[in-house]
Amino acid sequence: MSFPDLLGTLGPWTADIRGTLTPNRRLAEVTWFRVGGPAQLYYEPADEADLMAFLEQLPAEIPVTVIGSGSNLLIRDGGIEGVVIRLTAKAFGGVEIVGETRLSVGAGVPDVKIATAAANAGIDGLSFFRGIPGAVGGALYMNAGCYGTETRERVVSLRGVTRQGRVVELTNSDMAYSYRHSDGPAGVIYTRAEFEGAPGEKDEILARMREITEKRESTQPTRGRTGGSTFKNPEGHSAWRLVDEAGCRGLRIGDAQVSELHTNFLLNLDAATAQDIETLGETVRGKVRDRHGIALDWEIRRMGLFAPGHEVREFLDGDVFPGVV
Repeated sequence: MSFPDLLGTLGPWTADIRGTLTPNRRLAEVTWFRVGGPAQLYYEPADEADLMAFLEQLPAEIPVTVIGSGSNLLIRDGGIEGVVIRLTAKAFGGVEIVGETRLSVGAGVPDVKIATAAANAGIDGLSFFRGIPGAVGGALYMNAGCYGTETRERVVSLRGVTRQGRVVELTNSDMAYSYRHSDGPAGVIYTRAEFEGAPGEKDEILARMREITEKRESTQPTRGRTGGSTFKNPEGHSAWRLVDEAGCRGLRIGDAQVSELHTNFLLNLDAATAQDIETLGETVRGKVRDRHGIALDWEIRRMGLFAPGHEVREFLDGDVFPGVV
């Protein structure tokens, strides 16, 4: 499916935008699951000034959706109305050491590069980023974390652009962080942040990063088409264990499958649709509730429209679902 042309309705000011504007861009091309419909208008800003100019002139009634590297994201088959903005590593990259234990990092920087830059500078406390797929902007938004450390424990300040095209400077407390969640000012697109670590020994930090890499590769399907951890860990429980005990290891709908290696990961084996993946996830939620009385919350962000006639409902009522193998 495709959306009506939006770019052609915006007016001549778009000619001055230096970034890339693409009508009906297939978002499956920029997500790790490799599924999803089009963006009505896809925009990759050239830099922060370009982003500011675009947002300042974009009519307020047009919705804006921001995506990062596409790692922790499921875009539905009907696509996303309005403008989808993606901050790339090329335009919003760069890591700068700004103090003995502090780094300034662009929102498009892959998380692994924060860990590497910090280690090379002898800054401890940021090696956990080696285990997080995705980029800085997403980590800031969802308070990403692993191996006992979360983003909120290391971020000091953030810089962003409002929906009206103005720069804002934020502190950690402005974000109201909680587990896998932030509640910062609505509509702000984060473009840069500063992180604080502690003095450390480069070789020890790099060794710890190697351990994280080896653990991830031996326990997670890092080379498959996946969106990372699917469900949040309920208090006092591990999501993967609940899913496994509910008999969902290897569960499959179409070409979507619960990983045999790590049951909190869903996979696109080849030709899965977003509907297949979301249906599988909701089926897992239903089975976990039936077995444990616990309703798992999605950690993966789901967004966009369902394809007509292919809606997915919440499977929390103990139904038997056709097509599950």
